[in-house]
Amino acid sequence: MPAARESLLDAAYKALARRPWSAVRMVDVAAAAGVSRQTLYNEFGSKEGLARALVRREADGYLTGVERALTAHGDARECLTATAEWTAATARENALVRAMLTGCWSERLPSPTLTAVPSSSAVPAQRRADGPLPSPGDLVALVRDRAVTVLSGPGTPQAEAAELARSCELVVRLALSCVGAPPGDGGVADLVRSALPRQLTP
Repeated sequence: MPAARESLLDAAYKALARRPWSAVRMVDVAAAAGVSRQTLYNEFGSKEGLARALVRREADGYLTGVERALTAHGDARECLTATAEWTAATARENALVRAMLTGCWSERLPSPTLTAVPSSSAVPAQRRADGPLPSPGDLVALVRDRAVTVLSGPGTPQAEAAELARSCELVVRLALSCVGAPPGDGGVADLVRSALPRQLTP
């Protein structure tokens, strides 16, 4: 990702932490990133384009963390536990990730449409983030499917892969419940470990 684009997204994220999205001004984002307002418009096309790119970046960052969690341990139960802990921690700390995972967009946040948006802007589509953004169900499915891909080996019986998929979806949904109602001692890990089968194959 070009440095100016990343700086602009960082500046937008920091501005959002201080004020509602409706009060975030493009000129202030550009100034905070050390670029001209025209550079900002060249990169994103509009404030909506900036919002969509910011949401897309945070979703991608969350999914990158999921990949790390899924490959951090040799044991499937521990990988799913790490995924749950990452999901709960990220959703607590990052309002955009929490909104994407729960579908609860507060009025402080940008609320870009999830469907693809038509645009006549000369800004390349991949930079405008005009494609569809993930819904909560999409994100749960992405995490579930990545877990099955990472944790199941070639030739895994279909029944075992289906059980793994169910377990992963349960883990993500348990983690999200912990965002709204934090667990007591033992936290997310104990809750997830008690919900998963003792022997989780593969």
